[in-house]
Amino acid sequence: MQAAQIIRRSVGLFGLLVLMVTPAAAVTVTGLYSVEVPVASSQTADLEQGYADGLSRVFVRVSGTREVLGSEGIDALLDDAESLLQSYQFLRSGEGRHRLRMSFGAVGVNRALASIDAPVWGANRPLTLAWIAVEESGRRSLVHSDGEGGNGNDQWRQIFEAAAVDRGLPVSLPPADFRQDRELLSDIWGQFTSNVRSASEELEHDLMSLVRISRSGSQWRAGWVFDGMGLDSTEQSVTADTRDELAAQVIGRWAEMFADRYAVAGSDVGESPQLDIVVHGVTNLTDYARVSSALRNLSPVMEAGATQARDDQLKLRVVFSGEMEQLKQYIALDPRLVPLSDAEVSRIPSGDGNDSDAAEADQSALQAPEGGVALAEDSAENGNSAANPLFVYQPLLVDEEESEQAFESLYQVLHYRWQPASIVDSENGE
Repeated sequence: MQAAQIIRRSVGLFGLLVLMVTPAAAVTVTGLYSVEVPVASSQTADLEQGYADGLSRVFVRVSGTREVLGSEGIDALLDDAESLLQSYQFLRSGEGRHRLRMSFGAVGVNRALASIDAPVWGANRPLTLAWIAVEESGRRSLVHSDGEGGNGNDQWRQIFEAAAVDRGLPVSLPPADFRQDRELLSDIWGQFTSNVRSASEELEHDLMSLVRISRSGSQWRAGWVFDGMGLDSTEQSVTADTRDELAAQVIGRWAEMFADRYAVAGSDVGESPQLDIVVHGVTNLTDYARVSSALRNLSPVMEAGATQARDDQLKLRVVFSGEMEQLKQYIALDPRLVPLSDAEVSRIPSGDGNDSDAAEADQSALQAPEGGVALAEDSAENGNSAANPLFVYQPLLVDEEESEQAFESLYQVLHYRWQPASIVDSENGE
């Protein structure tokens, strides 16, 4: 749980700016398959409705589009949502606002989407730095990542945060240091990217968006332009009756744009999932052979082959059966393979990386005993989707030429450290 605590302290949905040391800031969204929804009670019928509601939200996140909910065959999948459920908690509220927190299996969800020929968008996603200028009552202000700065900023920050959680889209906001820069604010409003690009040089992002929000009559309007990743730089816009609807539409359009670019067609998902595992501390051919053998001998592993060796890092492509959590539980049985914390991964100077183990540590409290489904009761007074502790971003450190391939991968990269001295080598007596 120590790694999980590190993440909660250092990573918020808009608090990614300390995680990486390079301008490119692709991240892994570790909570794509975890969700909270309101439920009326813990009665069977209400729980089943909660499963379906939660799975529908996960389907939208993972496919990248709300159109998936209109696909042929989607109703049958939602009716059988419990079959994809790995764990859940019933969060009881004294005021009757109960919530159901769920985690669905990544492999199962991806296969379900593939079965109806829906796209599947992986957990590795580009990070958008959003420079948002809001004009209200004749005054313009910058929406920043800090909670201070007035109720207006805090409201817009929370609204966009909730929208980002809902769609599983990595979005960061600039720090409050920029809120007094009136010239920069004017450039954001005028959508002049040059100065804003310069101001963004030390802030982690894959691309940036300049957004201007204003109210016209009874409606809100948001117009934005993108800068980076070869995207069209012409202005796009949406209108809505409320702030929440406006943010949902903006983030939704961004999510659909990336899903169109990076999602895998259902026909390409395949029956056997595969992921990359990077093992650090592999310094010689003996280590190389033992790491490969250790992974190949795991029951869920069907194939394991090295794809890259760099310095003391060995990357292996692993084809496995079952769910990712089961694979990680098997790896944990070998004390020579020690999972890296996200803090350790973030300090890697170059290469590719992601540590999903901390998020899985968060989820460990939800795992059902003996493979069953756990029903727990907890306080839901402070529960909401934006504050869901299961939904975090973690750094994905990749070389520039590997970024496109990483975005198209369905599953996150796992990082381990090789510690051969942690066990006795019965063959050599080490």
